[in-house]
Amino acid sequence: MLAKLSLRTVALGLLASSALVPTAAAAQELSVEQRLDRIEGMMAQLLGRLDAQDAMNEEQQAEIAATAEMVMAEATAMRNEQAELSAQVGTVVEAQEADGFTIGNTRFTIGGYVKLDALTMRTSGGQYADGDITRDFLLPGTIPVGGQASGWDTDFSARQTRVILQTASDVGTGTPVNTLVEVDFMVTAGGDERVSNSYTPRIRQAYISYGDWLFGQTWSTFQNVGALPESMDFIGTTPGTVFDRQPMIRYSSGGFQIAAEQPETTVTTRTGGRALPGDDTIPDLVARYNFGGDWGSVSAAGIFRSLNIADDDFGTGADSAIGYGLSLAGRLNIGERDDLRFMATAGDGIGRYIGVNIVNDAALDLGGELDPIFTYSGFAAFRHFWTPQIRSTVAASYFRADNPVLLTGNQTTDESWNALANIVWSPFNRFDVGLEYMYAERALEDGRSGNLQKVQVSTRFSF
Repeated sequence: MLAKLSLRTVALGLLASSALVPTAAAAQELSVEQRLDRIEGMMAQLLGRLDAQDAMNEEQQAEIAATAEMVMAEATAMRNEQAELSAQVGTVVEAQEADGFTIGNTRFTIGGYVKLDALTMRTSGGQYADGDITRDFLLPGTIPVGGQASGWDTDFSARQTRVILQTASDVGTGTPVNTLVEVDFMVTAGGDERVSNSYTPRIRQAYISYGDWLFGQTWSTFQNVGALPESMDFIGTTPGTVFDRQPMIRYSSGGFQIAAEQPETTVTTRTGGRALPGDDTIPDLVARYNFGGDWGSVSAAGIFRSLNIADDDFGTGADSAIGYGLSLAGRLNIGERDDLRFMATAGDGIGRYIGVNIVNDAALDLGGELDPIFTYSGFAAFRHFWTPQIRSTVAASYFRADNPVLLTGNQTTDESWNALANIVWSPFNRFDVGLEYMYAERALEDGRSGNLQKVQVSTRFSF
């Protein structure tokens, strides 16, 4: 009996001495592994000795053997728990590393994506110049009209590749100061398709945010970026989309936002050209309200503008006019994954905000006064998931301008529309391969029109 108690005590003591499981340090993990190896080895020796101890009866041997096996089972369980704990610690470390790095009191995070676009395009009313930005994505106000039809022109480009740097700094107030800087390589000078295909980086966004305030360049408060459909094209439903990034000061409170944004008046001259006087004195004022729920989200935005020209701009004296507009946009969830996205915008003197400035804000009349141009536009897009990895979007957009033809001439854009359909495959997280067909058309005030057809394949990996 003493032998039985002694061996059992030794066995349980060995197990108790091994119960110190470390949390994360590599040295402690190694110590536990060594302890567990020793315990399992000693228990194996103990079981071997039982076979040689003839003095013990079978009952004593069975009890000691059961105790030893219990210890070995506990040691194995501890080893598994240690492995699981190490995996959890590793996951936390990886998540922290993926979330950025810290220098001093500032946390840095880097993101973005690399994208390759391969597209072929045909225009009915003339050919785009080789290397021109109009061959990279749809600019509805530039669709050629009145010329000879082009063939199918093919281009490859990685210019949409994007890098985003974000920071969050502790300034001792309990509220961090956040910044964001975003660059890509679109709409910039330089580059060629012969040797290097090099393009100059450009700033997309650069702003500071502190609490409810934002200072810097970002998407106009008049635009709901969340309503934009998924498209291989840079914008997609361009004719019907409010699209503008510019410097601003913005205040947000709950769903309400108000902003003073960069003013810039675009004027149609008496010869039909575009002038940028640069004489604005009052910022564009935007108010917006966002509301949403499980059903989706919707925003309503209004803009107020002061359009201005100076005495020496056209030799007709200074003048100003009022511009205004309203925009309703959002995304409605349909079923578990699908959604419907839309935007509807109308206003007077907001031409530069629509479709990448399809028409100007105002025209110059015979008396040298500004006549704001009324526009209305919109789009709708439906996205459907065929499987968790495969999805499609079909979309259409429309733009119309009420041009004062006696002032603008009949060569200016009267209306534009487009439609697209795509299919996107995401074989694994953050990697997309998409195929898209787009048809777009532009009509002038004189009745002539031109169209554009484009087939595009895009591959993108986000990081």
